[in-house]
Amino acid sequence: KKLREETQFELVKIQETLGVTFIVVTHDQEEAMSLATRIGVMNQGEIAMIGEPTDVYEFPNSRFVAGFIGSVNMFEGIVTQDEPDHVRISSGEAGTDIYVGHRVDCAPDQILWFAIRPEKINLSRERPSGDANVTHGMVEDIAYLGDMSVFQVMLQSGKRIRVTKANSLRGDPDAIKWDEEVWCTWGDTSGSVLTS
Repeated sequence: KKLREETQFELVKIQETLGVTFIVVTHDQEEAMSLATRIGVMNQGEIAMIGEPTDVYEFPNSRFVAGFIGSVNMFEGIVTQDEPDHVRISSGEAGTDIYVGHRVDCAPDQILWFAIRPEKINLSRERPSGDANVTHGMVEDIAYLGDMSVFQVMLQSGKRIRVTKANSLRGDPDAIKWDEEVWCTWGDTSGSVLTS
């Protein structure tokens, strides 16, 4: 893995030095994200989205793209409030209303999906304030990966989600453990609303 990472940085340096266009075809999403200035995601022989790595990752245009690039939690819901500066989505899967702090091109009562990356979700033992973007569950599993931990949380709705947390403290005595009840929260601009 270290050799692959070093090779990727070398390829980027060569490309910048020579100023030539590289076309790299890969199924490795990490490789695509680290090498590309623009990514084209293909689905069944057709281009599903083209954009800079940050755009493809942070602002996917469909459920396929959101699920193809990186890990994502997806909640189905229905629009209950559609205002010029925000949208409110009722989601039984999420077990909470989802408040999106920007305009979304959708119709009232439209079914859509809210995609949120595992690193955008915060875990806490105490219930945060607010009536949206707050859901409750139980930690089913934890994978320690050194630089981060991946939490599998079973929400009260029965939906299983992934949450990642950077391991910034060494041997954190206050770390969340298996079988703990937790509250999951996210910001109003942390996810993407997808209509297809």
